[in-house]
Amino acid sequence: MEDPRIKEALLYEELADGKVKCNTCERHCKVGLDELGFCKTRKNIDGKLHTLVYGDLTSLSPNPIEKKPLFHFWPGSKALTTGTWSCNFDCPWCQNEDISKHPEKVGKGRYVSPEDFVWAVKQYSLQGTSISFNEPTLLFEYSLDVFDLAKQEGFYNTYITNGYMSTEALKLLIEHGLDAMNIDIKGDKEAVRRYCKADVDKVWNNAKLAKENNVWIEITTLVIPSVNDDEECLRGIASRIRDELGEGTPWHLSRYYPAYRFTVPATPISSLEEAFRIGKEEGLQYVYAGNVPGHAYENTYCPFCNELLIERYVFDITKYRITSEGKCPSCKEAIPIIGEFWR
Repeated sequence: MEDPRIKEALLYEELADGKVKCNTCERHCKVGLDELGFCKTRKNIDGKLHTLVYGDLTSLSPNPIEKKPLFHFWPGSKALTTGTWSCNFDCPWCQNEDISKHPEKVGKGRYVSPEDFVWAVKQYSLQGTSISFNEPTLLFEYSLDVFDLAKQEGFYNTYITNGYMSTEALKLLIEHGLDAMNIDIKGDKEAVRRYCKADVDKVWNNAKLAKENNVWIEITTLVIPSVNDDEECLRGIASRIRDELGEGTPWHLSRYYPAYRFTVPATPISSLEEAFRIGKEEGLQYVYAGNVPGHAYENTYCPFCNELLIERYVFDITKYRITSEGKCPSCKEAIPIIGEFWR
């Protein structure tokens, strides 16, 4: 009986001598016969590239959309969230290393068909899907099938991603119903090259392409001491968000804790507050602090009159004051919110 988790990949080229070139992400790995690509989830089998993780899921969890974090997209709603194994980045501080840094677990997850996944969204009365936990691009083919079925049922589709999928892959995700992405910007060009072995400009290019195609974008930066917490780096990220994605694009500044191979002490809250100040100075209208439960910077304030609009505690909305017309109740300025507040 064939393993449903092993499926021919959609985006690859056949090269000489039985090699193939994977075009799923911006690494564009050239993979020899019986070899694996960088992510360890794609294998050259008989001269054809295959994904080994189609529907090979590590968990299924109904998550608040605020957990992604997506603060301006269907607030208060919940998405059935899943992921698989491994990653196409090499971050030494990975907060999900139990699934993303153990490619030997590939094939040991629970197989869930796209039909059963979307059935579960309906069964639990959820509002959408989210491919997350590890890098969702590794579930690319599965995502397309899930997105198609979800759209037929009226659900939204989201990706929580490092943004390193290929342009071709991103366009297909959009065509199949990708509605929103939270994209990690892990630092400046040198930090991302050094620690993640990647080119951050390609991430920015994907963010812009998605934005141009009406995908809702929010940006997250895990603020890590000695890596990306200096003013020059943070100001550079904030200014690029403003100039390339727009001043209304939310920026989440998340607190780092020691994990995987990185032992630098946790980010001081004062560093997040300084990053918040920098973001606001650079003209960003919506800047948030994450992993700091109860902090005032978890909330949404009107950028025009500073009225408290959405009060949050961790992933719960405790107060929602944006009008049904999507405006601040005090100054009547429009506030960017995609979808209704799911009460």
